Amino acid sequence: MPTYVMLLNPSANRVYRQATAALAAAELTVTAPFASEIAAGRIGAADALSFRADDIDELVLAAQSAHLVTFRQEGDLLRPVDVPDISVLDDDLLTIPKYQGKTNEGFTRLLLHLTLSQIDRPGPLEVLDPLAGRGTTLLAAWQAGHHGFGVEADEKAFEALASYLKTYLRTKRIRHTAQITPVRREGRTLGRRLDAEVRLSEATHDQPARPGMPTLRMSVFTGDTRDSAALYGRKKFDAIVTDAPYGVVHGAEQRDVNAGGASASARGRAGGSGRGGSQRNRSAQTLLTEAIPVWRGQLKAGGALGISWNTHTLSRGRLLEIISQAGLQAHDEGPWRQFAHRVDASINRDLLVAITP
Repeated sequence: MPTYVMLLNPSANRVYRQATAALAAAELTVTAPFASEIAAGRIGAADALSFRADDIDELVLAAQSAHLVTFRQEGDLLRPVDVPDISVLDDDLLTIPKYQGKTNEGFTRLLLHLTLSQIDRPGPLEVLDPLAGRGTTLLAAWQAGHHGFGVEADEKAFEALASYLKTYLRTKRIRHTAQITPVRREGRTLGRRLDAEVRLSEATHDQPARPGMPTLRMSVFTGDTRDSAALYGRKKFDAIVTDAPYGVVHGAEQRDVNAGGASASARGRAGGSGRGGSQRNRSAQTLLTEAIPVWRGQLKAGGALGISWNTHTLSRGRLLEIISQAGLQAHDEGPWRQFAHRVDASINRDLLVAITP
């Protein structure tokens, strides 16, 4: 059986870089059934995975969140494998934004890939992040060729996403529309909505047409995540993918710091001061206990929920209970229990993926 070596894309964040090999090994185990004897190692100074396979699926390898290049080992030599680039937009869509509290792009891709791998239908899929922040998950969905939808209570984060998206698409000369409109119900203004569309198949004056490329949509509401179903009405989603804030915003004991950032205020919030008091008085457990049943109702049959969180403020066992009580079936065996990793002294991040029964 041939042996393959996959070099891993190094993260700019030192702490996440130290966890990348173990996370990539677990990701490959979950998503690549053709691979066996998966092991982390190094090629020179580069982190790598080795695995054995009779027949490989190049598209599966291309979807790995940390994939850089794959080789087939032939004696002492490594022969490159032709793995296609399946991204429909450039990497800088995710990497250009720099701000405190931003979730690591590599981890966002990992969580998105693991969640979408549990859905058995072709894309483009419709992905909702009900704690959208400045839209890292939505931008990752676009880059992977899927539609992105969100809910975000922080007006500044909402405005930052809208401004960045318009500037990026204009600078890249991509055919698009993007506009913000007020949301009104029964004569009252309840918030705002961002709607954007990119038409990747269309030519511009300096870019040729790209036949077969998708037209992708993005919509983001301002509002409370627990009102997500009311905001989107009857609309259902293939996947819900979210990185739950890690502490301060929802009143948990630890400060909210994502890998590569240190500000709670820059992350997506659950909502404003309505619905019975300030969100800062609500624990992460209370928030997710109230929100996950709402999110469950927004999933299509055969859909999946992927969530990451800080285990110092909410135990894995308690989150499993919340997910089960909402009528979802979580993966909690084998490699699915190998994604926990340290972010800093106050944050140990883990993830769960659950499916509709």
